[in-house]
Amino acid sequence: MRRDSAEPRIPAALNRLRLTDFRNFEMLDLELDARPVCLAGPNGSGKTNILEAISLLAPGRGLRGVESEEPLRRAGSDVASAWAVYAEAISETGDEATLASGLLDGGRRQTRMDGKPASRGDLARRLPMIALLPEHDRLFAGPRSDRLKFFDRLVAASEASHSEALGNYEKLRSRRQRVLDNGRADPVWLDALETDMAGHGVALAAGRLHALARLQAAIDAADDSAFPKADLALDGMVEAALAEGAEIRDAEDQLICALVEGRDRDAASGRTLTRGPHRSDLTGRHREKDQPASRCSTGEQKALTIRLVLAQAQSLTMRGGLIPLLLLDEACAHLDETRREGLAEAILELGAQAWLTGVEASLFAAFDDRAQHFEVERGQVSVQAQSHAL
Repeated sequence: MRRDSAEPRIPAALNRLRLTDFRNFEMLDLELDARPVCLAGPNGSGKTNILEAISLLAPGRGLRGVESEEPLRRAGSDVASAWAVYAEAISETGDEATLASGLLDGGRRQTRMDGKPASRGDLARRLPMIALLPEHDRLFAGPRSDRLKFFDRLVAASEASHSEALGNYEKLRSRRQRVLDNGRADPVWLDALETDMAGHGVALAAGRLHALARLQAAIDAADDSAFPKADLALDGMVEAALAEGAEIRDAEDQLICALVEGRDRDAASGRTLTRGPHRSDLTGRHREKDQPASRCSTGEQKALTIRLVLAQAQSLTMRGGLIPLLLLDEACAHLDETRREGLAEAILELGAQAWLTGVEASLFAAFDDRAQHFEVERGQVSVQAQSHAL
C-alpha cells in the first residue's frame, strides 16, 4: 500500500499483555515488541480468547459481543469470581500507557487507563483497533445488520466520537420503543425523544459518509494487487439526503417526520422499522469483475473485506494518528500463498502490530523473523522457535 514520506507514525502496540482468570487462561503474561504477533495452535486452544481480551480494552462488548460478564470468567473446578485484562501500550506521544479491564466486586465491569476510569473516547484515542473475524468472510452476502456493525467499528477506529454518537442514538431509539410499547405514549415526550434521536442520527450518518469517502480514497490509492478493490456505498434514507446536499437541519426534519409517521407501525411491530440510520446498509461492488460483492465467492468476499481493513488502517495512519492495532482472527485461512504473502507485506509496510491467529504456523511463513511467533495450547502460550514457524 502507498505510504507518504511524512514523519514516522507511532503504532498502537502492546508491550505487555497479562490475563488473569480470563476464559481458559488462569494466568498469561506476555512481553512484546511492536512487531506483528502470530498465534498458532489447534481449534479451542485459546487463540481467539487472547484477541477477545485485547478487544475489551476498546469501546464496546469485545469481539464476541457478550451480553454479560459470566462467559468471560475462567471456568473449572476452581471457578474464578472475577477476571482481568491488563496491558501496557505505546501512547500517542510514544510514552507508555497502562490499560486494564476487568470484573469488579459486585459484578460490574470497569475499564481504566493510567489508573483512572476511561471513557469510550479515551479508549478509542489511546488504543485504536480494527478487528476481522471469520464471520466476516461472507460479509457482503450476510445480514445487513452485520455489515453496518462492521462498518461502524471501522469508523470508530478513526473517529473517537463515533461510538459515542452511535451509543446515544441507540439509547434514544430504545427509550422511544419502550414508550411506544407501553401503549399510552405522551406525544410531547415522544416529540422530544424523536428530536434528540434525529440530531444524533444525522450526526451519525454524516460521520459515516465522511469515513466512507476517506476509506474509498484509501482503497483507490492502494497500489498492491494481492486484494481486489471495491466500490462502496451507503444505502440509507439519511445518508442519501446528506449525499444529495441536504442541510443538517433539513435532514433532521426529514428523519423526525419519518419517526412521527412510523409511530403506529413501530408500536405494532415492537421494533423500529422506520428507516433511520440503524437500518442503513453498506454495499460494495467488485471493481475488476464489475459485480456486486454479495454475488462473489466466499474467497473473493474475504479478500474484499481484508482490503477494507487494510485501507481503513492506512487512512487512519495517513491522517496523523496512531497506526491502529489489527486483530485478525483466522485471516490467513483459505487464502492462497500469494495473498498470504500480500497480507504480510501490507501489514509490515503499514507498520502495524497485527495479532493473527491460525491453526498452523506455516500460515505465517511470509512474516519470517519480522513477527513474533507464539504457540497456543490448552490455555498455555510459548514462544515458537523460528525454525518451526517457517
